[in-house]
Amino acid sequence: MKTIHESARDIPVRAEVDVLVVGGGPAGITAAEAAAGEGLKVMLLESRGYLGGNLTIGLPILAFLDINGKQCIRGLAQNLIDRLAARGAATGHKRCKNHMSFTMIDPEAVKDVALEIMKEKGVEVLMYVFVADTIKEGDAVKGVIIESKAGREAILAKTVIDCTGDGDVAARAGAIMHKGDADGGMQPPTLMYNMRNVDVQALRDAIVLHHDEFDMDVMPPEQFVSGTFITVGLRTQIKKAQEAGIDIPVARTILITGLAPDEIWVNMTRVNGVDSTLPESYTYGEVTAREQMKNVTAYLKRFVPGFANAYVDKVAPFMGIRESRQTECLYMLTADDILQSRRFDDCVAVAGYPVDIHHAKGGDCTMLFGKDNYDIPYRCLVPKGVEGLLVAGRCSGYTHEAMAATRVMSTCMAVGEAAGRAARIALREGVAPSKVDVAALRSELKETGAYLG
Repeated sequence: MKTIHESARDIPVRAEVDVLVVGGGPAGITAAEAAAGEGLKVMLLESRGYLGGNLTIGLPILAFLDINGKQCIRGLAQNLIDRLAARGAATGHKRCKNHMSFTMIDPEAVKDVALEIMKEKGVEVLMYVFVADTIKEGDAVKGVIIESKAGREAILAKTVIDCTGDGDVAARAGAIMHKGDADGGMQPPTLMYNMRNVDVQALRDAIVLHHDEFDMDVMPPEQFVSGTFITVGLRTQIKKAQEAGIDIPVARTILITGLAPDEIWVNMTRVNGVDSTLPESYTYGEVTAREQMKNVTAYLKRFVPGFANAYVDKVAPFMGIRESRQTECLYMLTADDILQSRRFDDCVAVAGYPVDIHHAKGGDCTMLFGKDNYDIPYRCLVPKGVEGLLVAGRCSGYTHEAMAATRVMSTCMAVGEAAGRAARIALREGVAPSKVDVAALRSELKETGAYLG
């Protein structure tokens, strides 16, 4: 690759803070909220013009409940749902055989509520900025370099929490990073979109009354009798569409009822081979997914009951990325830990979503279920060889298979809360985040409503 030499230069220090959270998605907003207080100066950076990340793209929040119906995600994540529900912008947690449970939310309301929480907690929010580099002294991160329309600036911080999903800060800080499976294959992303004027009752009746024809894989017909629902199946309908010459990128029809009675969110675009850390690859994914939408919509209108008169109302502002970089942490959670419901002395979050691997090639997925929920240890938040930094969200210390379970938003929020509390305790104790008294952290998390088993 051709290169040029960039001259050294002095850049202004925009801010000096106690805790800097990078990324305003599910993990980031709970991390910032949890870190705030006790007179600490907390700052949250976000590259887009709103907060919420994947909470704003039409996805349901999965697995507040575990396989046995117990609520294992509580704390700040539940507080967010309560605030949304108070304005009619969230449902309760409905049990689901495939997804343990799902909770529908209004994507636009999330943006408002997240900003309200940051304002209440005194968190300074800075949008439209990207982290370009980190500032280090030895092995310790002391801040970040940001790029924006204002140019290149520095933000100094006593502790940084990487909630970017892609591990942008950890990668630039020199942490060991991993991508994908043994062959480097990563789970493909999806561009969600919303259809209105759907006859949801006609879809419901087809599934309940003609379950053999409109199959839902392992999901029983009684799950669709009333209330919100997610379809995962209709494989026969997809085959009919393919025989009619319609190219469908997935093997199963995944539809989610929205908050409005005629609303369906479509989770059926899929672009294999996308790497969200490479702009050309991410661009290819966005462009291809929009092309796929045309065929998926044609399929729904012709072959799925209730969609004949439906229309596309809105498209998510960005693709939902399932997988990119993973950070090598003091402990790497494995699929065996999840399937064996393993417990850890340094547990800081409990999760219940199964291993759900969307195949890097083809259009199907594999789901593996344990018999109970499982622990996420604090060591999964602490990068190897880098001090002053915590990682929270899907870029934490998980193997490829484990991340296929821990990537869901409910778990990301619980882990973000743990990271924020840990950053606050580290500053209070005058130690690096890697040296935090985990017993004190666990005690504070439980006192503030988190569930740790």
